[in-house]
Amino acid sequence: MPDYEKYINLIDLNDYPVSWWNELLSLAHEIKQSPEDYAKSCDGRIMGTLFYEPSTRTQMSFQTAMLRLGGTIIGFDNPATSSVAKGENLKDTTKIVSGYADIMVMRHPVEGSVKAAALTADCPIINAGDGGHLHPTQTLTDLFTLKEEKGTLENLTIGFCGDLKNGRTVHSLIKAMTCYKGSRFILVSTPELALPTYIKDMLSAGGFYYKEVTSLDEAIVDIDVLYMTRIQQERFASEREYLEQKGAYILDKNKLKRAKSDLIILHPLPRVDEIAIEVDEDPRAMYFEQARYGMYIRMALIYKILRNSGKPAPLIKGRVHKDVECSNPRCITHKERYLPHYFEGSSDILTCEYCDNRTLV
Repeated sequence: MPDYEKYINLIDLNDYPVSWWNELLSLAHEIKQSPEDYAKSCDGRIMGTLFYEPSTRTQMSFQTAMLRLGGTIIGFDNPATSSVAKGENLKDTTKIVSGYADIMVMRHPVEGSVKAAALTADCPIINAGDGGHLHPTQTLTDLFTLKEEKGTLENLTIGFCGDLKNGRTVHSLIKAMTCYKGSRFILVSTPELALPTYIKDMLSAGGFYYKEVTSLDEAIVDIDVLYMTRIQQERFASEREYLEQKGAYILDKNKLKRAKSDLIILHPLPRVDEIAIEVDEDPRAMYFEQARYGMYIRMALIYKILRNSGKPAPLIKGRVHKDVECSNPRCITHKERYLPHYFEGSSDILTCEYCDNRTLV
């Protein structure tokens, strides 16, 4: 076994079986019910937080989770205050911090960056978001919220609205919900912000129902869960492109008149203008509670990983293709040139092990 596979890392939730997810959800429920029973469980342990991108909820909920478990924290929330500003590469930064900490949490704007860091880190690492690629702990937060509020993860019709092209929370949750029976998806976006083709192909291959619409009014009647997302300015190439999409979808009281009485409204936050402030008073609005649930699921995740509870998922499943470049310009391999070019597949289409992009060869 390669040295990097001795740790239970969380890079992609789909690296682990659904039974592992369900154990985490059960543990989070126990912690939520009796937090005092876990208050000293990480006494003496250190978590390193490396946030190369701005964050409020993810960063602070991880920090709070570790503190509530009795541990301590080191790290940075702005790369400009670290040696990254001097040109230090990803490997060197994460290698050093992993020598100080028992577990690391990392957010980075480049896709595949957390997996790249895990290849050489000397402690487990958790993906707190890598560009527009994955955000597995937000997915766990969403699953935990659904389970606590709906009582089940099966036979739910979920409407996703907003930036479905760049929304890593959307991509991760859709992938996760395909592991539960009876999931249905209604995709609300402008054509420019539609869900990526590879995810729609996955839904079709799995036999899952999905429908693409441009009207939130049309979609809201039939859904059990409405997952709103903001139009993410930081994912656009220019301000002009962002402004063309900004404000395309706004949820207000008037739209909610047509929704089910037991609908729940989720949002990974932060919001800009896509949910009117007046909606906060509606009992179906669960996005603030959703953020609080995130603390409990992250407590469960830290607790489980530090106890090495389970079998580590293999980081690399394919092999090196020295002469093949990933066709995704946002892939970490284009920024950190020392990285081996790992790909899965053996035909004319290879899948990048870092960012999951398909490349023709």
